[in-house]
Amino acid sequence: MDKLVALSGVLFLAADIFAIGSLANPDWINTNVAGHMRLGLTSQCQIIHGRTEICVFPTLSKEWMFTFICILTGILCITLTCLLLFASHWKREATKYARWIAFVGMTLFCMAAIVFPIGFDIDEIGGRPYKLPNHTQVGSSYVLFILAIFFTILSELFTGKVCLPVISM
Repeated sequence: MDKLVALSGVLFLAADIFAIGSLANPDWINTNVAGHMRLGLTSQCQIIHGRTEICVFPTLSKEWMFTFICILTGILCITLTCLLLFASHWKREATKYARWIAFVGMTLFCMAAIVFPIGFDIDEIGGRPYKLPNHTQVGSSYVLFILAIFFTILSELFTGKVCLPVISM
């Protein structure tokens, strides 16, 4: 049982690192129109005709602000889950709380993944909700975020196996 808790904790930690990395990097959306632009939730970087890259804090649309808040809150939930799983070494019932907090984090990550593409209609991208223009593609930060969701769901499944004996008592 303790090996499943440890495995679950490591997977939650990996999901947490992937989510933090996705927020820290401005590669959510990449476009090559009028220079190279990288759009992110925390910064927007642009290279115009070979000059040095200029990065600024973006003005986020409502959809992307909601996405940012969901991811940030999800990161806090997953971090708290990791701490509770570590504490479960001494207090076994902490895994029950960790499972529910992780479920909230997973739900927030999934909501962010659903709402983020609605914001593709901003002026910098020029697309429509859920439809990127041909000259634009998702970047590595979005892939990291999807990996964070995958690891969170996988960890939640392991935590569910660990918590079954605790819940039935």
